[in-house]
Amino acid sequence: MANPIIAAMIRPIARRHNAKKMIIDTPNGIQEGRFVTIGGIPQWITIRGRDRHNPVLLLVHGGPGSSYIPFNPWLLEWEKHFTIVQWDQRGAGKTFQKNGANGSGVITLDVLAKDGLELTKHLCRYLNQEKLVLMGSSVGSLIGLLMIRQQPDLFWAYVGTEQNTSDHHLATYQLAKEAAKINNDRKGISMLKAMGDSPAAWTQEQVLTIDKLAIKNSKNVPDMIYDLMLPALMYSPDYTMNDIKAAQKSMEFVGGQLFKELMSFDLSAVGYEFKVPFFIFQGEGDIITPATNAKAYFDQVKAPHKEFALIKNAGHLAEFANPDQFLKELLERVVPVISKR
Repeated sequence: MANPIIAAMIRPIARRHNAKKMIIDTPNGIQEGRFVTIGGIPQWITIRGRDRHNPVLLLVHGGPGSSYIPFNPWLLEWEKHFTIVQWDQRGAGKTFQKNGANGSGVITLDVLAKDGLELTKHLCRYLNQEKLVLMGSSVGSLIGLLMIRQQPDLFWAYVGTEQNTSDHHLATYQLAKEAAKINNDRKGISMLKAMGDSPAAWTQEQVLTIDKLAIKNSKNVPDMIYDLMLPALMYSPDYTMNDIKAAQKSMEFVGGQLFKELMSFDLSAVGYEFKVPFFIFQGEGDIITPATNAKAYFDQVKAPHKEFALIKNAGHLAEFANPDQFLKELLERVVPVISKR
């Protein structure tokens, strides 16, 4: 578990080390970070891969408003097999810093999905690819579902992780309370009891508290804050201290805009039939978006091909908690399917 003080001390060395590791010098490699105009505003993307002829994997981040670009050093092995595109969505990361709150417009899941589709078309043209593999993480999984529903012809496959469902909020609350009891977290138990078990009555602050208690009391998985997000932010060569300070502001901004929509999101309104191969890889120990809820949703889905896998030793952000197994699932499950299409 990363200690914030130690992380700050070793930050310069770790950033230089990661910058050196991240250099791509293969003949067909690609290593770019730039703004592209999407939805009428500049939005930041990175494109990284050892061979630009590999399948393109577009990663739609969660949060909401939480850029995954700081995790690029964790995906270097993935870059041997895919061209990885990271995108700071409207209101997130460097896109938020560029446009500010006033320049970001009203943010809804549908607006983000439309941005994502416009970006996908841009990437297909720019990288000379017919289609992409779309990977939606956490809140990004809802954006991803809207994208493949609206324009399935743009995608080889959908991969959901930390898959959000219509009913996971109550399950998170119940599992957080159970975990708090096991860990004798009396303060946490008291806080959860005081909230009550009606998600419709919860405030944004209460939902954040539930998630924090779920993270704190999760055992046998990496701590999402101190093992994953903190070292990713602190050791990323792409992130200055100003970028790190802005990260929390962007999450608060987007979270406020999307809160009501996320709490009332109805998957049945999206539908359960999809025209692209459909995969869900869920952290086995995730109690923020529990695997049981994701599997129940998966069982209702109809698609040309579908597969479900549990990522071992992983909670929320399974792709970064156990990137090796996640890559293995991509290579053994997704790649053979898209290679036939």
